[in-house]
Amino acid sequence: MMTRKLLLDMDTGIDDAMAITYALADGSADLIGVTCCFGNVTNQTAVRNTLDLLSLMGHPDIPVFCGAEHPLNEDSFEVSEGCLRIHGQNGLGNVTLPHVGKASDIPAPDFILKAAQKYGPDLILVATGAMTNLAAALRKDPETFSKIGKIVFMGGALTVEGNVTPYAEANIAVDPLAAKEVLESGLPMTMVGLDVTHKNLLTRKDAGRWERHGKAGKALFDIVAHYIDNELEQKSCSLHDPLAVAVALDETLIETHPFAMTVITEGEAAGRTVARSFADQCRNKNVSVALETSPRFVPEFVGKVEAFLTETEKNTTD
Repeated sequence: MMTRKLLLDMDTGIDDAMAITYALADGSADLIGVTCCFGNVTNQTAVRNTLDLLSLMGHPDIPVFCGAEHPLNEDSFEVSEGCLRIHGQNGLGNVTLPHVGKASDIPAPDFILKAAQKYGPDLILVATGAMTNLAAALRKDPETFSKIGKIVFMGGALTVEGNVTPYAEANIAVDPLAAKEVLESGLPMTMVGLDVTHKNLLTRKDAGRWERHGKAGKALFDIVAHYIDNELEQKSCSLHDPLAVAVALDETLIETHPFAMTVITEGEAAGRTVARSFADQCRNKNVSVALETSPRFVPEFVGKVEAFLTETEKNTTD
């Protein structure tokens, strides 16, 4: 068993699906579970997609947990038109997977705290959706939450425009209050935002390398092809969530700068991630913001996923 333990918190759409696959493909940390939330899809759909993907990739044993159904200060949630277009009606590019397994009875915030208590400095938490589950765990037991060894989140935009408004990136915009509470907690974390994810693009040609590797490879390619056709105009897609997972496992993929960060929660700029500018506000520069990224990530990502799919195909045909 590996020492490092990986916990993913996600709103499982297409780039989350690639992130799950990459986490399994990299293999340098044990994936101990996936906690789900709303965002690209509803929480319930995220749970279903995660269970089905883990089964498809040969790991139905990894537990999945239901999380937040809506933002902290709201009582409902509706998937945006943009997410429906980019991720498809079911969050997986309208590709239908066999429904396998069911979620754990333990609520997502409780599992986050349980893992923090059990693994402490060996636990890596990667959040690639709304930060609502993290904020809930933080509110419930800040002392235990602070035991997490490493927190990496995909979200925000510091030096570039947002992708849902000129100010805001989608994961932060969907629950700005949760993001604000987590970023202002003072706990050390790494922000992998649009500043770097838009620099790492996957083409249909690269994704095509996966298509010939069994049912899992064909399904993953079909899912990702929808994303490539709908996310960006240049017929490629940004590797948002996979980069966050990769960075959590290999810090040398990025260059960071420390900031004391906050989030605007109201008005036209709601969801904007802001580096605090006044000396008395930024004594604790706890957020390491990724501003540059290594050119080796995309080829490593494509290659590791292909090797994993090859092995998965072999295991299912033996």
